[in-house]
Amino acid sequence: MNYAGRLSAHLPRAKRVLMLKNDGSILVHSDGGSYKPLNWMSPPCTFAEVEVDAEEAAGGVTASWEVTHKKTSDRLVVSIFEIFHDSSHDLGVDPGLIKDGVEAHLQELLAEQIELVGDGHTLVRREYMTAIGPVDILAKDADGGSVAIEIKRRGGIDGVEQLTRYLELMNRDPKLAPVTGVFAAQEIKPQARTLAEDRGIRCLVLDYDTMRGMEDLNTLF
Repeated sequence: MNYAGRLSAHLPRAKRVLMLKNDGSILVHSDGGSYKPLNWMSPPCTFAEVEVDAEEAAGGVTASWEVTHKKTSDRLVVSIFEIFHDSSHDLGVDPGLIKDGVEAHLQELLAEQIELVGDGHTLVRREYMTAIGPVDILAKDADGGSVAIEIKRRGGIDGVEQLTRYLELMNRDPKLAPVTGVFAAQEIKPQARTLAEDRGIRCLVLDYDTMRGMEDLNTLF
């Protein structure tokens, strides 16, 4: 499997899980790594089956897929040697992610009090959808740069990994890039803070009671 674009990457032959989605994206998973794909192509893109040449066929390739991004011309070529299982399913209309009550309220409060992220920050929208899920808040900083904010009640390493994946994807979009990240939570574990700061992600501890108090105060005026 070969990826060519602003960077190049190669995945050697191995058993993989390939997901082709109706939104035009493709995700390549291994048997580990939880939700994180090894490689992917986000929409809008085109999919085509290309002819296997003699050299590839001699090496055991039975099919070849080419996925090309419509805006950037990045290209992902998947060589298939054997198919163990092939199925297609219509998942219908997705109801979206239903968050824990406190976490959902934190998102609402931070969107209303976006200045807590930093002076001059403005809200773009809540639940900004990407090909791999919604970012809690998309904002702009004082200089007009994009800021992706992931919110948790208790911030662990999994949350940092989730935001990292969003940032990698969003920074491929020339309309958004460069995108910086903010990991916001009522409590952030030391390991998660260390990982976030190592990746250039800013950490923000949220005081839920104070934020609710500001909300109540605003309703009085």
